[in-house]
Amino acid sequence: MTRRRRLALQGLGALGLAAVAVPAVVLGLGGGLQVPAAPVTQGRFVRRVVAEGILKAVEATPLVAPLEAEGSLKIVWLVPDGSRVRKDDVVVRFDPTEFEKKLADSESDRATARSKLAGARASSLGELRNLERDADLARRELELADRFEAKDPAIFSRQQIIESEIDRELASVRADNARNVRAVKEKLSEVSADLIEIERRKAELGIAHARKALTAVEIRAPHDGIVVYKRDRRQTPPKIGDTVWSGEALGEMPQPDVLEAEVFVLEADAGGLAAGQAAEVVVEARAGATYRATVKSVDRLARPRVPWIPVQYFRATLKLERTDPQAMKPGQRVVATLVLDEREAALTVPRSAVFDKDGKKVVYRRQGRRFEPVEVEAGPVAVGRMVVEKGLSEGDWVALQDPTRPVEEQEPGSVPVEASAPGGAAAGGAR
Repeated sequence: MTRRRRLALQGLGALGLAAVAVPAVVLGLGGGLQVPAAPVTQGRFVRRVVAEGILKAVEATPLVAPLEAEGSLKIVWLVPDGSRVRKDDVVVRFDPTEFEKKLADSESDRATARSKLAGARASSLGELRNLERDADLARRELELADRFEAKDPAIFSRQQIIESEIDRELASVRADNARNVRAVKEKLSEVSADLIEIERRKAELGIAHARKALTAVEIRAPHDGIVVYKRDRRQTPPKIGDTVWSGEALGEMPQPDVLEAEVFVLEADAGGLAAGQAAEVVVEARAGATYRATVKSVDRLARPRVPWIPVQYFRATLKLERTDPQAMKPGQRVVATLVLDEREAALTVPRSAVFDKDGKKVVYRRQGRRFEPVEVEAGPVAVGRMVVEKGLSEGDWVALQDPTRPVEEQEPGSVPVEASAPGGAAAGGAR
């Protein structure tokens, strides 16, 4: 469907008025006074709105960057968007270079940790042997001091007795110190070995992660189907060279048996849009076929379709009455016509006949040779027509421009008439 034809269809669909519009006429009220006016008509009123969107699957299996490969991933290969694949076929492949480097580094760290652990154990064993020898020597010195301690004052002088006691105390302190130093060294050796063991385990963990990531650098099809990639804010699918993060959704594989339409309605046209309303959907690739649908859900808040364009839309999901797998594919563009309001006997007037006065809706109804302001209760609005709930009757004539405006503000070719207040005198002539 060409753009010109689509715009034409949108204009006709947005009109939404089934009754034939009555052309306006210029009423001459005497004295050269002329005011364009139109009659109030009663008939079938249908308010429609046209929205564009795409087909999407009701059920789809997401294609997610592997969680096992922590961090960023660079795409080096992927199947084209919309390709048909079979189960276990490779859909996306990532660059394994970073994980291969991590594996090599982790293996090197593990080898270094093993060497450090072996060296620390050998060094600790040698120091402990030296400390054990010092402790044995201190014990022997203490034994000798106990055996040959000078205690008898009849044999030894006072100075010899004091020196003997000092030697014994010194030997005892040396023995205790040797035992304490050995115990402390044993604990330090155990702590040092534990720290090196932590480094080794960290390296082992890095090796396991790298190997796991290397086995997950490919996304494979979970089942037979079509690959549909996710678009970014510029409506661009993933491509070779893009960087993604583990766990990021890259697309999906929809189930083509049951599809629905996702369309976007301009915020200004979405008044009254609600679930359960009827709609018709045309697939642009097959403009000759129309599919009935029902509004399934409507977003609560309007939002822009394109972030840098400040035009607000309400997203609506349409449930199709049937899915034609031969003619419909996920991602195809569609044009939907939604019926927002439908009445069999509605009073309508041209939109230009309704004015805002002090916060109220007012029309100027012809009464004999004058136009009187009448407050009305406005209903739904379509392009060019408005439903009037109260205040008018079929066959009334209403002014299409405000007759109270100054002459210089009137439309070319018309002369205003002074409007009288309800119950007042008729206008007497042109200003």
